[in-house]
Amino acid sequence: MAKIKHEDNGKQGRFVIYEKDIFAGKMTYTWAGETQFIIEHTTVEAKFTGKGLGKQMVMEAVKFARKKKAKITARCSYAAKVLESDDSINDVRG
Repeated sequence: MAKIKHEDNGKQGRFVIYEKDIFAGKMTYTWAGETQFIIEHTTVEAKFTGKGLGKQMVMEAVKFARKKKAKITARCSYAAKVLESDDSINDVRG
């Protein structure tokens, strides 16, 4: 089972995902004001592709946005695709 760690310094942050305590990928974002953040980049290590880890990080960002009452936009094409493909997360799309 994957484990996701989240770091945020108020200006930028990242979600880092581990598979069996091995680094598997990360997703970075920057804040654009107090109520919106922009997902900049999502990467998953080659040996972990196809396991849905990128989507897990995006969905963790959705949980975070809901907690903060924030909106998400994405420069990252992968994150944008995930955000646009799931109507259940319309509330956080910015």
